[in-house]
Amino acid sequence: MLAFPARKGFNPRMLRALRPIAAITCALGLLAAAAPARADVEVRNARVSDENGYTRAVFELSIAGEYKIFTLSDPARVVIDVERGRLGPNFKSPAGAGLVKGIRSGAPQPGNLRVVLDLASDAKPRSFMLTPGQRAGHRLVVDLTPPKSKPVKTVETVAAGVPRDVVIAIDAGHGGQDPGAIGPRGTHEKDVTLQIARRLATAIDATPGMQAVLIRDDDVFLPLKRRYEKARDAKADLLISLHADAIASGRAAGSSVYMLSTRGASSEAARWLADRENASDLVGGVSLADKDDTLAAVLLDLSQGATLGASDAAASHVLLALSRFGRVHKQEVQRANFVVLRSPDVPSILVETAFISNAEEEKRLRDPRHQSNLAQAITEGVSNYFYAAPPPGTFIAQNPRRAREHIVARGETLALIAQRHGVSLASLRRANGIRGDLVKPGDVLRIPGTG
Repeated sequence: MLAFPARKGFNPRMLRALRPIAAITCALGLLAAAAPARADVEVRNARVSDENGYTRAVFELSIAGEYKIFTLSDPARVVIDVERGRLGPNFKSPAGAGLVKGIRSGAPQPGNLRVVLDLASDAKPRSFMLTPGQRAGHRLVVDLTPPKSKPVKTVETVAAGVPRDVVIAIDAGHGGQDPGAIGPRGTHEKDVTLQIARRLATAIDATPGMQAVLIRDDDVFLPLKRRYEKARDAKADLLISLHADAIASGRAAGSSVYMLSTRGASSEAARWLADRENASDLVGGVSLADKDDTLAAVLLDLSQGATLGASDAAASHVLLALSRFGRVHKQEVQRANFVVLRSPDVPSILVETAFISNAEEEKRLRDPRHQSNLAQAITEGVSNYFYAAPPPGTFIAQNPRRAREHIVARGETLALIAQRHGVSLASLRRANGIRGDLVKPGDVLRIPGTG
């Protein structure tokens, strides 16, 4: 009970008014005393792998927790401090791989855990938490890349006057511990996208003037940003990301083609402008690091505008080719904020090859013949795009006779087609018996002066 000293002016009614407050205070104190302390984060297991250009360390945790990560030099190390962390009783330090020579642990402060990755050389870490999945619990993932990553495959330098091939980077969606969507028969999206990617690479390499680069050629996981960085490293003229859509109903069917939304482009522009002082990235071969804010923004805007325009044209040609091959889910190119499409200077498209959630389409996606036909359709669309707008100095640009026909894609006008092929609008009209300017997607036009 609360006791108050007698003093002049004290009103007994004040005591009655304070009793509920005192009761609440006592109740809160009891609740605080009864509340259990926050559970420890137990690091139960760890593994390290070298995955096609970067090293990944995965730590299996009992629960999600707070952590800090930083690097140290001489010798090179990555330090992870886990708040209220401890090693599990069965934890065994894994063998090193790639950039990681070994893993050790300690306790810089009572109750906290420090994990140290000893590195073979300096590296840039990127970390994130994964929530529990079908076969795994909470995980802390640390990806390590060299300060300047080596490209997957670079375009060979050619002698002056010798035309080069156009380079198409092919990204098989998902991979490694990320299976993507799973079909009714248990087909993993990551598997069919890799199979189609390999067949697409074969079809592209068999096309004169075109060269394929696989972003991943194995069952490995790559962060989304790293995928388009690999396309830039390879100096790709186009990035194609392959996926297999899924929806709960299981009735949706057909292919779709996406390009980056304006929102996604704006997000990437903001990141580049904020990061340009410390980044070695280039936009169209021009560094932003030494430019003032206004000039950097203008250069980036010009680069992104040209890239989005090229992405739209490429997506339209691929969608048209897919519509001739089979069913398409959407008749128009879709726009979405996919991170993998955010390269500011590499035209990029994402192809949803089919709905893996549809039992019939899942069956077709597993069929090697269907995969090959699908790859051929995409190759046809890519080829039509590059012959409509060949990059300077390429084999395609120097062999226009191969482009006797032009398949009209969505959004193309007769004037634009004439400009792309370097012919007059009047001659294009005459060659095709067209009096006005009306052309429809899918129309096949003869290009005059090409044999």
